[in-house]
Amino acid sequence: MNWIENLLILVGISLDIFAGMECQGSLVAKIDKKHLTLVCGLIAIWQLAALYIGNVLAGLLYINDLARNERFIGTVIAAVIFFCLGVRLIVKAIRNEHVNEHREENLGFKRFWRMAAVTGIYTLLTGIAFGFLETNLMVILIMIVCLTIAVVIMGTYTGYHFGFEHKRKAYVGGAILLWIAGFDVVFRYAMM
Repeated sequence: MNWIENLLILVGISLDIFAGMECQGSLVAKIDKKHLTLVCGLIAIWQLAALYIGNVLAGLLYINDLARNERFIGTVIAAVIFFCLGVRLIVKAIRNEHVNEHREENLGFKRFWRMAAVTGIYTLLTGIAFGFLETNLMVILIMIVCLTIAVVIMGTYTGYHFGFEHKRKAYVGGAILLWIAGFDVVFRYAMM
């Protein structure tokens, strides 16, 4: 996979984080840059670890010869992962879960552990898909850290200035990007 395809997928899954951070940013009275830096670090490390572990798991499946001889199976699994993650984001956009609006003095950390853990599960699945597609691990790890830091900051400030009204657009945009990536995998790799 080339870097544009990688970026497409990583932006797609990162828009989920953007939407979550937008909701959190809409609640704070003032954004403390120290807290924001720590939250960026926490979520970026979590995403990095999840993507790495997912990639390693896919490698273990290949080592155990579950799909080594049939690259087709790996590409189909990767495409299914991207399509399912896109469906999940659409479901989140349709549900449009209520945000309990109350003023917070700072971002805090406790509420980010759950968000990091949940998004980490989906990033783990993305790492598995990248592993099946035999993507350059170092490139995607660097990209996920940079993207995660960017979406955490942008989501927080977007929520702080505009509220959480754009989260549905972020979910739909992420779903569309993941579906495009899924179709790309099907047409480019599975049909070969």
